Amino acid sequence: MPAGGNVGRNDGREGDMTINRRAALAAPFVLAAGRSDAGAQTAAFPNRAVRIIVPYTPGGVSDITARLIAEPLAAAWGQPVPVENRAGADGVIGTEAIAKSPPDGHVLGLVSVGHPVNAAFYRLPFDTMRDFSFVTQTTSTPLVLCAAKGFAASTPAELVAHAKRNPGVTFAGTSGVVRLAPVLFAQRAGVEMTYVPYRGSTQAHPDLMAGRVDVMFDTVPAALPHLQSGALKALATTGAKRAPQLPDTPTVAEAFMPDFEASTWGMVIAPANLPAPVLAKLNADCAAALRRPEVVERHRTLGAEVVTSAPGEARRFCEAEMRKWGDAARKAGIQPQ
Repeated sequence: MPAGGNVGRNDGREGDMTINRRAALAAPFVLAAGRSDAGAQTAAFPNRAVRIIVPYTPGGVSDITARLIAEPLAAAWGQPVPVENRAGADGVIGTEAIAKSPPDGHVLGLVSVGHPVNAAFYRLPFDTMRDFSFVTQTTSTPLVLCAAKGFAASTPAELVAHAKRNPGVTFAGTSGVVRLAPVLFAQRAGVEMTYVPYRGSTQAHPDLMAGRVDVMFDTVPAALPHLQSGALKALATTGAKRAPQLPDTPTVAEAFMPDFEASTWGMVIAPANLPAPVLAKLNADCAAALRRPEVVERHRTLGAEVVTSAPGEARRFCEAEMRKWGDAARKAGIQPQ
């Protein structure tokens, strides 16, 4: 009988043992090769310019953040880091370009809270979570609940009492979280408030100061000049802690409604399926750039606090924001268009 016949009589055990021995001997080399491939990916990145797409017009916090971190990233990588503003449709156009870019780390995006909020307003050409890698959060900027100096209420509790006595209290809103923050506040307080749309804060402020619209949840930097002049008064801010620019103004959570928080924020994202070594490098290098003292201080002058996070934490934060604002929009009858 051929020598190979012994294998059949032993039910393949000898063959299995031979295969297992070979696998065991090969395993260290396979693992080493895997580590080598991962190391090579990290070492090779970036091998050309890394674009940061900002899906908004120049001059906003997201745009400024992108430009502040571009220089230290370029120095660290030895590659150009151009910033490209691709505005339109509340950020949808630029964000779609990020989603459709190759997942190799050479195209990044710097988005705002509008990224998860847009899902409540629009039928998007991408999936807000599935089509992106989340690198790190960058900033957090609270809103301020403000009204004309002569408005009847001066605290969130007084506003709610006033709204219960006087149905039809109006709030100025623009888009995104500035529109949905008062919706969430009213829902949790159990009062009705009427939305008055504006294209931007600068268009809303004259009516707010004149009392033609009652209140507004605006960003601190946008409202601050009018608060400092006395044309507007601050009822509360909406961050997890008091805003440095308004240290005497309590937060909504502190003064009236525990756990209420509504902020604008920034985040570095990339296309989905980014290689893990590249994602880890991007996270570390972006966080290092954000923590530079001059970058922290520049953001502080804008009313923003630098916040960094691990990729998993950034993803979970964005998911939570999407649920919070999506639920508020649905309860208010807002349907994606």
